Amino acid sequence: MPLYEFKCELCGVFEEWRSLAQSSDPAFCPTCQMLGKRVITAPAISLSSSLSLRKQGLEPEVVKRDREPKPQTFQNQSCGRPWMLNH
Repeated sequence: MPLYEFKCELCGVFEEWRSLAQSSDPAFCPTCQMLGKRVITAPAISLSSSLSLRKQGLEPEVVKRDREPKPQTFQNQSCGRPWMLNH
């Protein structure tokens, strides 16, 4: 369930967890029990970059192979299209 902000005329802004179906309904203030209207706010988005991850020591490791992978062989290469099945 999302967290929505509401504004009470007496107490100010308060938050309440609600379902999407109840998102536009007014909510009761937890302090004075008056109805408060919903306040539309921008979502909280984290814009962390890979640079900040490197500073924290979370950079991925580089893996090196010891040998080249073997090419995959197919049983019937005469058709020129090894990805196609024989019908």
